[in-house]
Amino acid sequence: MPDLPTPQDAAEATLFSECWDAVLSYAELCTGASAHARQLASEAFSLGIREARAAEADYDVKSYGRRARTPRLPRIPLLLTAVRQTTAMWEARGLGDRLDPELRLWLNSEKAARFSGPPLYRPLALRGLRDMQEPDAALLWLAEVEALPATAVARRLGLDPQGAAEELHQVRGVFRDRCHRNHIDTPLSEECRSYARLLDAVTRSPAADVPDDLSWHLARCVECAEAAACLRLGGGGLPAALAGGVIGWGGLAYLERRRRAVESGLSRGVADDLDGHEGDTAEGRRARIGRAGLLVAAAGVSLLALAVTLVPFGTGDGSGTLEGTAGREPVGEMDPSFDPVPSGPADGSTPSATSSPRGTGSDAGTGRGTGVNAGTGSASDKEPQGDSTSTATSAPGQGDVDPNPSEPAVCHARYELSGEWPNGFQATVTVKSDYALSSWSVSWTFPDGQRVTQMWDGKFDQVGARVTANAADYNKAVAAGGSFAVGFIGSWDAGNGNAAPDNFTLNGRSCTHS
Repeated sequence: MPDLPTPQDAAEATLFSECWDAVLSYAELCTGASAHARQLASEAFSLGIREARAAEADYDVKSYGRRARTPRLPRIPLLLTAVRQTTAMWEARGLGDRLDPELRLWLNSEKAARFSGPPLYRPLALRGLRDMQEPDAALLWLAEVEALPATAVARRLGLDPQGAAEELHQVRGVFRDRCHRNHIDTPLSEECRSYARLLDAVTRSPAADVPDDLSWHLARCVECAEAAACLRLGGGGLPAALAGGVIGWGGLAYLERRRRAVESGLSRGVADDLDGHEGDTAEGRRARIGRAGLLVAAAGVSLLALAVTLVPFGTGDGSGTLEGTAGREPVGEMDPSFDPVPSGPADGSTPSATSSPRGTGSDAGTGRGTGVNAGTGSASDKEPQGDSTSTATSAPGQGDVDPNPSEPAVCHARYELSGEWPNGFQATVTVKSDYALSSWSVSWTFPDGQRVTQMWDGKFDQVGARVTANAADYNKAVAAGGSFAVGFIGSWDAGNGNAAPDNFTLNGRSCTHS
């Protein structure tokens, strides 16, 4: 961990270690995962800890003789807010070139001004969370945004694991009540105020239908749409409302990152929870042995793949030497129409550039880039796939080629609808590739006219119903058998439906999907 404020006691040291990975995760988003992420995280962490200590000291002074409470955020949201504030200071000091370009645009827009403007005009989720008791707000944030399991949340906050679920249910109700009060206190327009009571009634019941006039109003009014997301506790929209309303820019991307960290076991809270609860029990030992076995198996497969790639390919006379394979390089995306062993013209003339194999080796019998020996015709191992340099295949995202149904699929795509609301939805596309990738471009087709409006962990382009997501600068490389994912926000028309997409391709090759 970089240079941070010195913990005042053991409890604060534990809190530091629990919060650091969350701060670094958001700092990586703000800097595009560049080398400046740790510097940003360190400065923001120091700023947030100073503010927290100052607030606690002020609380101790005011509570002398009579307890008083100053509204404040829990530690993790407070530190994430400090990251946003630090990015604004970097921009003001002329260090904006270290930040994500989209973040810089946001920092200079009215959206960013809302977070530092008059309190009554700040995002509703931020005001609602700040008005709660700090332990209740921490419980809500850890469960909804950090996506920690109930046992991990209970351990971190010192709660009874058996009653944590019921307490979380009550805390959600408290948050809704605080947001409703703040919404009423907001200086609303006459039209917005006329819908306030109807909005409250509709969002109380998950099964309630949204009237057409209210739905149309929510599609045009940002403040009322935020209120609807905070007041409707069902439907899965609360985490996005909290992350977007408290963090601001990149809130949805941060939310997705934290969920993946928990699912993969990389989250600090989940790892500590596993270590603390498995202990010396038989179930814990079996779980640890199982995880160790998976790691050993993965290492074995990697070593086997490495050994196979080092096997010398024979020359035309069948001899096995390494000289014949010298100078081989990974190639880009495999072209389905590419013939690794061209037959050449019948008259013996030199083959054209479009029919020759990629590159030439010292051995004329070697099929460079395909691992096929002209003498034996043996197939190669899977090699890194990426952006193709062949003229026979169109570049990803530029007229994605139609997949050939007769070819075997090289990947599996999974579409997951995370949340849905009137005229909008959030989803994730996860792709597992059979081949190693140096870059990737995944495409799919929406059947009901849906449109992607925002995406994280990828750059999107949509032409009609066809969406293409290209790799970001920090997640291009994917190991063989590995996976990557993109999350996005989209719009849909209730009259057409919101069916799952199909016709998935990866770098122009077909994918199975579920």
